Amino acid sequence: MIDKQIPSVAAAVADISDGASIMIGGFGTAGTPDALIDALIDHAARDLTIISNNAGNAEAGIAALIREGRVRKIICSFPRQSDSYHFDAAYRAGTLELELVPQGNLAARIDAAGAGLGAIFTPTGYGTLLAQGKETREIGGRHYVLEYPLHADFALIKAQQGDRWGNLTYRKTARNFGPIMAMAATTTIVQVQEFVKLGEIDPEHVVTPGIFVQRVVQVDAGPTQPGNG
Repeated sequence: MIDKQIPSVAAAVADISDGASIMIGGFGTAGTPDALIDALIDHAARDLTIISNNAGNAEAGIAALIREGRVRKIICSFPRQSDSYHFDAAYRAGTLELELVPQGNLAARIDAAGAGLGAIFTPTGYGTLLAQGKETREIGGRHYVLEYPLHADFALIKAQQGDRWGNLTYRKTARNFGPIMAMAATTTIVQVQEFVKLGEIDPEHVVTPGIFVQRVVQVDAGPTQPGNG
């Protein structure tokens, strides 16, 4: 019997080793798997490469990982915000490497990894510092930059519902990077707000099929803001 449910967040992240590459879902605070990130901090893996939309907020999530000195490199679109002081401090101190990727390119590169593509051409970044050292090509009268897929050892994502096969649904805008990250990682670990019996999720409503998910752990839902989760 296929059963991907894990008893605790600690058990879910227990095999993440030093030097691992980890995709972390979320857009700002919407859809961020905070419980899994907290478990990762407790687990104490170091020299991590984090792939995410941003570098965390205040003292929570990815910001806490950076604060604890666990992140060697971050690949993201929005590293700096008004409360990104842990990123700022680590980056200025030279202890954190940044690869800045435009948001559309970030999503496209993750999606390319999940689709099994070798590379993609994108117009975003052409003629800027972000294209330096990269192959460019003119296609149909427009200039493009060659970008490579983003894979990861693990993906940590948050979903609304999940079953024992790993089929997932999401809540409103919490459905952001989770679906494509689940496809691009070797091991996808999901914190769900509600664990349901097999068959309770309408197949037409499944966003991420269980084939892309390896572990599901239920985390009691805290307060949510309208439109996110």
